[in-house]
Amino acid sequence: MESPKNLSHQPIISVNDYDKIDAFYANNTDVKALSIGKAQYDKEQISLKVWRHTEKKWSRQSEELPIHRNLDLSILFVAALLTNNTSYYPQSKLREQIDRPKEVKKIKEYYEHNKKFIEPRLKELKRLLDELL
Repeated sequence: MESPKNLSHQPIISVNDYDKIDAFYANNTDVKALSIGKAQYDKEQISLKVWRHTEKKWSRQSEELPIHRNLDLSILFVAALLTNNTSYYPQSKLREQIDRPKEVKKIKEYYEHNKKFIEPRLKELKRLLDELL
């Protein structure tokens, strides 16, 4: 399904038919597209959008994030993978803190269990960052 072009967020570049490549949710998700474009909250800003569809209409549960927040979430994920429950210092400049030390290992276990979906995306992100920076 293509991202809508008639709603408040105005896509500039889209990943259409995302439901077919949505990792372990592939072919079983309401996320139909991703896009980067003019933000609905400020047309001067560029944002990222996850387009959800109910099979009848575009869902109000579609999410739009400013680019810096999306990057910060990615940084937080990678920092969490580098954290152990005995180190109480941040891994990144975000100054993250451990809220549940006994559960830190669950993040790494989740990564290990889902590595076949996550690692290729991390490698693609690294490749693109290496090309850009």
